[in-house]
Amino acid sequence: MNKFSQLGLSQIIVDNLEKMGFETPTPVQEQSIPLLLNQNPTDFIGLAQTGTGKTAAFGLPLIDLVEDDARTQALVMAPTRELGQQIAKQLDEFARGIKSVNIEVVYGGAAIVNQIKALKKPTQIIVATPGRLKDLIKRKAVKLDHVQYVVLDEADEMLNMGFKEEIDEILSYTNEDRVTWLFSATMPKEVRKIVSKYMNNPLEVAVNTVQQGNTDITHQYVITKTNNKLAAIRRFMDLQPEMRAVMFCRTKWQTQEIADELGQLGYGAEAIHGDLSQSQRDAVMNRFKTRSMQLLVATDVAARGIDVNDLTHVFNHTLPDQLESYTHRSGRTGRAGKKGISMVFINPREGRKIQELEKKLKVSFERVEVPSMSELKTKRIHNWANIIVNTKVDEQSDDILKDVAHHFDALSKEDLLKRLITTQLDHLTSGGKDEDNLNETHGGSPDKRSRGGGFNRYFVNVGSVDGLTKADLIHYLSDITNVDRKFFGDITMQKTRSYVDVDSTKDKGISMKFEGIEIDGREIRMNKDDQGGPPSGGGFDKFKKKGRSKDRKRPDKRRDGRRSSSRRR
Repeated sequence: MNKFSQLGLSQIIVDNLEKMGFETPTPVQEQSIPLLLNQNPTDFIGLAQTGTGKTAAFGLPLIDLVEDDARTQALVMAPTRELGQQIAKQLDEFARGIKSVNIEVVYGGAAIVNQIKALKKPTQIIVATPGRLKDLIKRKAVKLDHVQYVVLDEADEMLNMGFKEEIDEILSYTNEDRVTWLFSATMPKEVRKIVSKYMNNPLEVAVNTVQQGNTDITHQYVITKTNNKLAAIRRFMDLQPEMRAVMFCRTKWQTQEIADELGQLGYGAEAIHGDLSQSQRDAVMNRFKTRSMQLLVATDVAARGIDVNDLTHVFNHTLPDQLESYTHRSGRTGRAGKKGISMVFINPREGRKIQELEKKLKVSFERVEVPSMSELKTKRIHNWANIIVNTKVDEQSDDILKDVAHHFDALSKEDLLKRLITTQLDHLTSGGKDEDNLNETHGGSPDKRSRGGGFNRYFVNVGSVDGLTKADLIHYLSDITNVDRKFFGDITMQKTRSYVDVDSTKDKGISMKFEGIEIDGREIRMNKDDQGGPPSGGGFDKFKKKGRSKDRKRPDKRRDGRRSSSRRR
């Protein structure tokens, strides 16, 4: 028997829920729905974390309570367009077949003319973001004088985002006898002010609140230097390629920069933030939901309303300014009875923030270590070997093999495997973040390799046009200079040139080692950047000598599946 039928809902809604696969209500639904139906009209407070089924908790009774009247009777306000769209979509599914209920959603970032046109139809329920709804009221496209129910969803987040004035103004257009249903994950003082101002003896349901904690979420923290945070996150991703995660950053600029850097390194990562258009945001979310990428990098504001199943991790690259927002972040994993991990990356001076979170949110944090390079190498090689063994052979490979087989005639099977393994290990050292231990302590750093007086920047006239990756280039430069790869730092690779940092204690005479080195008759040159790189628009021909020196070494353009095998999804 469908347990929703025991909550007092109409039969058509119960039937719709059954078709949608819903049979058992969540705790917040089980407790809220009968109260809202049987105690109508009543003000109501629902305290529950993100992902506990709040939309159905207020949406199902709302659909049953609105009457067959052309006027707008219910208003649902949400902090972001993503959440608004999600709520409207679910309400439409719940109300399927009920001709007397029309639901429209309005939000910023879309053409207001189209929304005004849609609202000319009889609309019983409006779902809106506060800013766009305020604009529509001023344009007289919306009338709220017959609204009987106002739902404030994610009330704490709406106030965190600065919508207090908009909410006050919007509610001033509604009747005084309307009721207010407020749903929130937390109850900071700003939300309590809303309760005292607009609600009268509200009924309250508190389920899976912060104080109770979500036992399906494991809270962890990592201590590492600020400039090592991204390298540390990469190691967790490398160790668990099946991971699906959202990473939170504080600013739009930081969000985009991190996503770009991860993408350049071959990881399936994209950013979502307020500077993207609605179509761009929708495209990013579609790729994430269809598992075309592994990591979504987001700001708190842009992430509101994101509803993705089966997230294994939430990464906090930086903690939010309002610690209560951590609840919204972590609540995106550990849903529907599945386990999840919320991981915070802090520097050695931020340990007190973890203590504040534990005290304020009543959760316990476990300290974890960043995986070492040796752990990573072992995992990477085993994953790579498994991919190779299970790869279906392409029909074209026979012809290609005949063409290139002579290159490997002098190599035994063991020699060939060693070289292939080396190409995989190179990816772990690209980008200059190859220190074995990235962990720190509250009191400072453990012993680490000293890099002397810093780095010197070098220009080298080899770039992406040569078919090389950053790892290929580092491997090649190390071979020529006899400088260990760990002493190379950040790389900027352009089409016909590259710039690379080299430890200042290891670069003595490094430019001289390229005398006589050529690739297909082109002289390879590596100079300090302050000695002058190529002129703007200059090509390789400018660096050729009159005579041709012996071609001593050339980079191995490892294109044979190396890049695809290392790409993260």
